[in-house]
Amino acid sequence: MWMVEFHEDVEEEAEAAVVWYAERNVAAARAFADELKVAVASIAEDPTRLPTLGPERFFFLMKRFPYLLVYRVLDDRVQVLAVAHVSRRPGYWRNREV
Repeated sequence: MWMVEFHEDVEEEAEAAVVWYAERNVAAARAFADELKVAVASIAEDPTRLPTLGPERFFFLMKRFPYLLVYRVLDDRVQVLAVAHVSRRPGYWRNREV
């Protein structure tokens, strides 16, 4: 298992998505949070098996929600750079580093 760390804005992005779903359906908000945990665990298991978004950037596309986790693999850890909606502000995370 790889160590996973998060950019300072990732928690805010994830929380905003949970709140958005909770305002519409509490069960959907829980499902989003659960799927986010599964995504992080999957990335930690084998981060290089997932598709790339260009040089040194990978992504995990959530199955039930229109979000992806953008991350990079370093020598000893994985850095999650964004929890990004697939159709909003494409590429806003490109200059992020932890």
